[in-house]
Amino acid sequence: MEIRNAGDLWVFGYGSLMWRPGFPFVERHHAQLFGYHRSLCVFSHVHRGTPERPGLVLGLDRGGRCHGVAFRVAREEAEATIHYLREREQVTAVYLERRLPVRLKDGARIEALAYVVDRRHPQYAGRLSFEEIVDLVRRGEGISGRNPDYVRSTHEHLVGMGVIDPLLERLTRAVE
Repeated sequence: MEIRNAGDLWVFGYGSLMWRPGFPFVERHHAQLFGYHRSLCVFSHVHRGTPERPGLVLGLDRGGRCHGVAFRVAREEAEATIHYLREREQVTAVYLERRLPVRLKDGARIEALAYVVDRRHPQYAGRLSFEEIVDLVRRGEGISGRNPDYVRSTHEHLVGMGVIDPLLERLTRAVE
């Protein structure tokens, strides 16, 4: 694996991190992660829902491939960025923090920090029917806003990258 800017931190975003990273970065690249796919498989109890009215957010689930964004964070910002990401992504510990091999659009391979869904966590939704997904997304709202806005923003960002996610495309139309 090529070590590009050794000592700097790379972060892989596949959902809201793509369009709202919330941390300083030096570079941003279209990237692919193999062995995981983007999935609306996490009941959101904080950011896009509540325990009483859960929303549904994305997780990296096993299998396939995921297009996303790799951010290079300068070495001196790495510790603060990891702290920020843990507070943001680990509110209910539904994600597992991993360092995974990612391929940038130019072919370079890097290791990036990513958050993978914990299938053993009670908030893991697994596979839901389209109707169940629509219902959860329509009614979900949490401290970060409305669930339909999250889905729409993620879909629009992917389209801007030239990536079509058929489920997000169909869901965006269904919840508007």
